[in-house]
Amino acid sequence: MSITAETFGVPLKKASEIDILKPLKNLITSRYQTAEQESYVGAINELAKLRSSAVCRTLDYHDSSLETLYRYYDQIVALESKIPSSEIQIPFKWKDAFDKGSIFGGRISLTVASLSYEKVCVLYNIAALQSQVAAGQSGDSDEALKKSAKLFQSAAGIFTHLKSVVHGSVQQEPTPDLQPETLAALAALCVAQAQEVVTVKAINDRMKDQVVAKLCSQCEDMFSEALKHLQKETLKTLWDREWIPRVAGKQSGYHGLAQYHQSRVCNSKKAVGEEIARLKQAMELFKSAQTRSGDTTFFEDSVGRSQRALEEAVKDNDFIYHERVPDVKTLAGIEKAVFAKPTPVAEKFSSSFTDIFESLVPVVVQQAMVSYDTRKQEIVSTEIGKLRESTQLLNSILASLNLPAAIEDVGGEKVPASLREKSLSVSQSGGCEALSKMITELPELLTRNRELLEECERQLAEEKDSDNQLRNQFKERWTRTPSDKLTATFQTNAQKYRKVIDTAVSADSTIREKYESHREGMELLSAGPDNLAASLPSAIANTNGSNPATQRLKQLMEDVETLKAERDAIECELKSATADMKEVFLNALGQDGSINEAAMSTESLGRVFGPLQKQVKESLDRQESLVKNVQEAHGEFSKAATGVGGERETQLKKLAAAYDIFNELLSNLTEGTKFYNDLTQLLVNFQSKINDFCFARRTEKEELMRDLTQGLANQNVGSAPNPPAHHQEAQGPGGKASAPPRPPPPAVNPYQGAPQSTPGAPPVAAAPGAPPQYNNPQVPNLPYPVNPAGMPTPQGYGYPSYPVYTPMPQGYFPYYQQQPQQPPAGYPTGYPAAPYPQQPYANYPYPPQPQPPQQ
Repeated sequence: MSITAETFGVPLKKASEIDILKPLKNLITSRYQTAEQESYVGAINELAKLRSSAVCRTLDYHDSSLETLYRYYDQIVALESKIPSSEIQIPFKWKDAFDKGSIFGGRISLTVASLSYEKVCVLYNIAALQSQVAAGQSGDSDEALKKSAKLFQSAAGIFTHLKSVVHGSVQQEPTPDLQPETLAALAALCVAQAQEVVTVKAINDRMKDQVVAKLCSQCEDMFSEALKHLQKETLKTLWDREWIPRVAGKQSGYHGLAQYHQSRVCNSKKAVGEEIARLKQAMELFKSAQTRSGDTTFFEDSVGRSQRALEEAVKDNDFIYHERVPDVKTLAGIEKAVFAKPTPVAEKFSSSFTDIFESLVPVVVQQAMVSYDTRKQEIVSTEIGKLRESTQLLNSILASLNLPAAIEDVGGEKVPASLREKSLSVSQSGGCEALSKMITELPELLTRNRELLEECERQLAEEKDSDNQLRNQFKERWTRTPSDKLTATFQTNAQKYRKVIDTAVSADSTIREKYESHREGMELLSAGPDNLAASLPSAIANTNGSNPATQRLKQLMEDVETLKAERDAIECELKSATADMKEVFLNALGQDGSINEAAMSTESLGRVFGPLQKQVKESLDRQESLVKNVQEAHGEFSKAATGVGGERETQLKKLAAAYDIFNELLSNLTEGTKFYNDLTQLLVNFQSKINDFCFARRTEKEELMRDLTQGLANQNVGSAPNPPAHHQEAQGPGGKASAPPRPPPPAVNPYQGAPQSTPGAPPVAAAPGAPPQYNNPQVPNLPYPVNPAGMPTPQGYGYPSYPVYTPMPQGYFPYYQQQPQQPPAGYPTGYPAAPYPQQPYANYPYPPQPQPPQQ
């Protein structure tokens, strides 16, 4: 006995062409340094080509097409593990696999800007194509049958997997082919066909009847389960018209085969009565299979074999055994043998997979590195803040004591050496003119950033208003995700940037106040050391140069300069200290499958920054003793000083304070300018993400609008109401309405549009109530006004045009952002850190260079 497995495959989804190059390049630009960006351009181009080959063309039902899909899917999975799928704002559009649509293609489609949605659709197509390749295998080859069974089981496993993940990946109502009920039906169908292939192979290999009967019985159960899913009211309209009859026929047919092969077991045991009962049942089931499938040739060979076996068994029983034929309902059920099961989804489908984005680190490693950088920056900012705060305190104490100018001032018209050096330093740095120019440029930089942020906020507001308007218009039919859920992170980041800018404005005002309050002293220093003498009051010559107190103060001033130089060196080391944690985290992930970031970061930071933190503490302790010694020595010096006048000393203190403020403002303005420029780049990247989001949401909205408007156009508006009785009476013979003859229209002049008459011709008699007629042989009577060109102009006729729909720009799935750390208590505030993991240096209004938001 030899039979053939008549299987069929699942139709594939169809994807639309979409530009994935620009959004991916924008994402790479915003997340990675310039040096790294170039290495990813080729990988992005290769991914775009791979997508075009895998989903944007019609695939042959062949192993090579499966390999193309495998490679693209594996690349998506690898990319998703390294870049959060919500950050890839690409509007992926896929049509429903079962939608017949019109001659122009299917109408039902869904557009979602998420890599997870693309992955789900590609995985569906892998299962569908596997079923098509499995159905196309030849039944004459053992290898082909094994391959068919393997592919059907793999497809069943994929459909089962998709059933549990589709809603989480799509996050809105999917197309009918991705509904959990649909996927459950497809999984049941594929696993039943896998069991069918195995059963057919067992029959053709002439395995024992008892084994074959068990396989057939299980096959009947599986087709019964598949039929139950396919016949659900919500799904019946999806399938091709032969699916349900075919599956119903197979259910009966394999039940019949199970009874037939079990009868062969009874025959070997000489249980003729049971054999006859099972053969009669098999004959009924085969006829049922032909009826249910609508194919009179279905299981035709099995019908003939069963008929011959039945005739022979009846003959033997009549002449030899004379056994009673039992009711088939009283017979024991046939055992079942399960062979086909859904196969778990493979981690990698392609055997030759190569990760084209291999250099991109996984998301968990990126998050660990962001946390590490945040901890590191907190340490750096804290230690540098301690040094700078302490140095500023030291400078203010020295300025109040007029040091070191007091010990250098010899009276008369001469300028102290330290003051000459300060004046020279100020003039070489550009003096007040440089500060004034930088202060003037700040509003321009601020305005540029404000305009960028306002444009981002405008786009988000327009997107929300547009979505709300259409949601109010279409009510429950507007099924896409509300804007509030998608733009929450965007709005949060916009508020953070707004606070950054508002606080920067306050810091700018503080800088201007300091500049104006010390402007006079800074202008004197800017004039150069040669012009300082005229601005200093003269005094009696100081003869205390050899005084022990003076010598001690000079030594202490040298110690002060040494301390400042050491602090500059410590600050440079703090800024440049690094540790390559990428490899450390990757190794931990590879070995343990997880990363204990807190413990690993603490250990690394302690090793790198521990010695530097110790140096900072020692420097602060040295300053305390140094300040104490300076104050004591200055007291002794003041007692011995006899030559310097009070007015001159006041001016020297003023110039010393102006010098310190100049350096502070110059540093703040330099950092502020850099801060604004870096913030501009952050806002440009932020705007780029919103633009990608806009494009994705606009595409999604247009697709949904198209589906809704097409659905409205295809709706049945109902039949016309029955006419009233007097309309029936007005009808003439044959049911047609009779009406009085239409009066002839007036003559119309094609050049004037008014009724005309031929000179001397009398008016034409008109019917009562009709307009007057004119006898004009040159112009025919027209029933409507005529324009100057002689063409009729319809008035009050025609349908109003459908209002033009203009989609609003929008944005999609936001990215995750670290919360900024707060500076230690007691630190002066200034420009805040932008919403990224970075700490402002204490006492300095501008933060260090902003870093782009990380996931």
